[in-house]
Amino acid sequence: MRITVFGASGGIGGEIVRQGLAAGHEVTAVVRDPARLTAAGDRLEVVRSDLTDARELRGAVAGRDAVLSGLGARGNADARAGIATRLTVPVLRAMEAVGVRRLLLVSAAPLGRAAERDPLLDRATMAVVSRVFKAVYADLRAMEGELARSATDWTSVRPPRLLDQPLTGTYRTAVGHNPRSARQIGRADVAHAMLTMIDDPATVKQGVGVAY
Repeated sequence: MRITVFGASGGIGGEIVRQGLAAGHEVTAVVRDPARLTAAGDRLEVVRSDLTDARELRGAVAGRDAVLSGLGARGNADARAGIATRLTVPVLRAMEAVGVRRLLLVSAAPLGRAAERDPLLDRATMAVVSRVFKAVYADLRAMEGELARSATDWTSVRPPRLLDQPLTGTYRTAVGHNPRSARQIGRADVAHAMLTMIDDPATVKQGVGVAY
């Protein structure tokens, strides 16, 4: 499979690149600073871009089977500037221009619907987190709005609190809502879930909750 990864030097994006190469995929990694990319391999192509020009990105996505994105805000300041939306829109336009449809990207659990009978403590915690990081989630909602209006076959992957830990391959997913008591998940497992979902038609045009 040929895939393009945006945000490839970040925590989740870097894991997508490494796991994609390990699985035998041909990977194009799009980064603003190639020096920050730690992955390497014969099947890896690196493209430098500041992600502002959709026309410039067409070559990075043309002919690919899927595009995966770990783009997002690094904090409230980025979020208030709408960085996730601003970086994602050129990707969408480039994909639409060259006819590539499959897109999976990272959003966040507070945008998902709570599971039925979710414990009160988990609901309360999610509400507090949503208030503290209000700007981040407003940016992600705007980004998901752009997805819904696009011509892509998108999947919005919505993890809760992210951890830096080795891949386990053991996690829960829920299409259309969050798993019950969705509290945390490792970045490596989010990447694994995204790669697994590429060929899953049930996840197309859906938000998918992921958690341990």
